[in-house]
Amino acid sequence: MTQYDITVGQGLPEDMQTLLREYPRDAWPDHPNFAASIERWMGAHTMFRQIAEIVAVDTEEMLDKKLDPDWYAMRLGHFGNALVRNLHGHHTWEDRKFFPELMAADDRFIDGLEMLEADHHEMDGLLDGLVQSSNRFIKLMDLSRQDAPSELPEVLTNAQAIQRFLDRHLTDEEDLTVPILLHHKLRG
Repeated sequence: MTQYDITVGQGLPEDMQTLLREYPRDAWPDHPNFAASIERWMGAHTMFRQIAEIVAVDTEEMLDKKLDPDWYAMRLGHFGNALVRNLHGHHTWEDRKFFPELMAADDRFIDGLEMLEADHHEMDGLLDGLVQSSNRFIKLMDLSRQDAPSELPEVLTNAQAIQRFLDRHLTDEEDLTVPILLHHKLRG
């Protein structure tokens, strides 16, 4: 497998953009092979971005003392859990079912799909960091309320890291996989 630096975030490597040049992003919705399943999958990506933003913005507002701590803790537990559970489920499905289907359809992009799978492993670490810092904040709200705010910078750091990661990864994932789906008339 060709090694790509997944931390750079400069988009897909040139050799992985072959079909993207033939099927540019702005033409996808009008393409006859753009199936409802593709739209739903991309909708999940939009949801992940939105939930990650909620966690980050709420945490910024909490640091600025604009939110009630109990309300913030409830939202952090709810949205943080939704983000982590849904991302884990989504990328597990991609790694086990979706990417193997794409690899079988077009082996020119195996390296790119393996790069995306490697991203999923990196994502697991980022999600774990968010879970740990969020859980510390929520537990301290019960055990030592005055110490709970000390965890907020770490929650924010983790939430913002996830936002940056998702922005790059989900764009790369869509730019690689949607053209394969359109080209090979998959998932229609």
